[in-house]
Amino acid sequence: MKKRDLAIMNDLNRFRCMTRDDIIELHFKGLKQPVTCCNTVLKRLRRDGYIEVSKERHPYIYFPSPAGIKKDSTKIPHFLKIVEFYRQTNMYHCPKTFIVEPKYGKGYMEPDAFMIWKGGPFFVEIQRSVYSEKVMNEKVQRYESYFISNEWQQEPWQPNNKKVFPAVIMITDTRYKIESSNVKFIQVNNIKQLIDADQPLKPMNHEIACSGLKLLLNN
Repeated sequence: MKKRDLAIMNDLNRFRCMTRDDIIELHFKGLKQPVTCCNTVLKRLRRDGYIEVSKERHPYIYFPSPAGIKKDSTKIPHFLKIVEFYRQTNMYHCPKTFIVEPKYGKGYMEPDAFMIWKGGPFFVEIQRSVYSEKVMNEKVQRYESYFISNEWQQEPWQPNNKKVFPAVIMITDTRYKIESSNVKFIQVNNIKQLIDADQPLKPMNHEIACSGLKLLLNN
């Protein structure tokens, strides 16, 4: 099996599902005939039983085989938004690490992704719905609880010289009033808005440079 075939299958397993356009952007960009090449590869992978497809939407949606979610799952738009976010980050810098829906234990937050991007660790929250103040406060409290637990200090990605709690990037069209003395929340419409800000944020204790943004995170 070709290296690109494995990369496509790994991404399908990581993101749960992807459109053909997602796959073209991540694995066939720069070719003279990216659409034709992608269609040929996906057809072969389907024929050999490595991937599955749903033709109910256009562009078609592809899944690993066996698929980890139902082809009519209500979470498909959510997972596709995560892929879209990942594609946006790649426009500026490919994340060193990108984990979809990591699990941290009962009572703690459930981010849509964790990534190490431009030298800094981040949790990612992609808000497709408008949350009530109560629901948002509960979400923030779960991050606070994880911070207080100190379990994050044992993560394998932590630097040896200091321990860093990730900032939380929230992709949202709604601005929430978030109060936290321990966790940095960054509310933006998209990654471009974050990059364009290019200015220091309110100082906290840990400093990480991220494409001109100085994200100062709490100890």
